[in-house]
Amino acid sequence: MRKNLLAACLLALALGACQSLPTAPSTTPAAAAADDNLNAVLWIQSSAEYRAVALSVFQAAGARLDQALADPEWDALDPEERALAGSAAGLPPAVIVDIDETVLDNSPYQARLIRDGAEYHDDDWEAWVAERSAAPVPGALAFARLADSRGVTVVYLSNRTRASAADTLANLREAGFPVANEDAFLGKGTVVEGCAGTGSDKHCRRLLAGSRYRVLMQFGDQLGDFVADRDTARQARDRLLVRHADWFGERWWMLPNPTYGGWEAATFDGDWSQPRERRRAAKHAALRTGPE
Repeated sequence: MRKNLLAACLLALALGACQSLPTAPSTTPAAAAADDNLNAVLWIQSSAEYRAVALSVFQAAGARLDQALADPEWDALDPEERALAGSAAGLPPAVIVDIDETVLDNSPYQARLIRDGAEYHDDDWEAWVAERSAAPVPGALAFARLADSRGVTVVYLSNRTRASAADTLANLREAGFPVANEDAFLGKGTVVEGCAGTGSDKHCRRLLAGSRYRVLMQFGDQLGDFVADRDTARQARDRLLVRHADWFGERWWMLPNPTYGGWEAATFDGDWSQPRERRRAAKHAALRTGPE
């Protein structure tokens, strides 16, 4: 009996000691919230494949530049826009380039949004622009310098605002891009006499560039960088691509941008007022799991 009592006491003491031991901290990190842009931004920042694609675009365009320059009939404005801008005959040559994700890489700004669980906001974006720290997209600087060496003006047609002109031009110059003069930047808000442009539509500013220059090539990361795309529905965008397919890789040069753009908005009817979760649900619904 005494032996049984002693054993029970020892067992109770052992259990008490076990219960008093401190719990070891978990080594499993907290799961990060899902973010639609994680792989896209990581691909741009870390993959050799992204750099290879960008280099391919600019090197191929550079190989075509002398051909375009030598042909007086060569023009990269959509024929309807050229008719509105006036004849290109006798005008000095230029190339039109978008800025963001075309010649300057803003992936650090996108990475901050992922880190902070945030979405684009005008104030945050303008603060990033004011840092003047965006680096060149691979291949863009070499192409711009090649164009400049041939006497071809580089026109920066961007949806950065006119208010950001000083910071934008400083960033471009510090990165080594040729900037002919202040008029080389055609930002959002540029007044084009006789043409009523709205918002991010670049149509009027392309007409302005076309009235000043024979446009040899255009570079961008959105369809709207090349031609008016006011109908944002996916089917309309597809028809626009088919209509101009022959110009890509010759007069129009598209850079990859999986982080944002009209392609994304087309999946939820361009309605950015919807909550993030609803927009994400619409994107999930747009996925194909088999042939169309």
